[in-house]
Amino acid sequence: MEERSVFLQTFGDSPKLRIVDFLVVHSDFDYAMKEIAVKSGVGYSTLRLFWNDLVKNDIVELTRTLGKAKLYRLNRNNPAVRTFEKMYWETTDKIIEQRHKKKVLA
Repeated sequence: MEERSVFLQTFGDSPKLRIVDFLVVHSDFDYAMKEIAVKSGVGYSTLRLFWNDLVKNDIVELTRTLGKAKLYRLNRNNPAVRTFEKMYWETTDKIIEQRHKKKVLA
């Protein structure tokens, strides 16, 4: 498994946060649930435990259907998602900047 993101290192590494982390970083594309599970390092059965809540709360949206596969992406039309995305990137930038300063001063 690849290294955890700065966001996950800071706020915790839970399955739900891994999914949201993946969707924020890859928000320009849509994915099938199985692909989201694999690429975020979360078991598919674990993803299914909370997926309906993400859909119901408009965190993710169905974008299209390819055969039997339903593709989803982060719902950037949701104001709460936009706020979260902004916080995600600001937090990541700030922490990386702090780490860089510590390395320069060391």
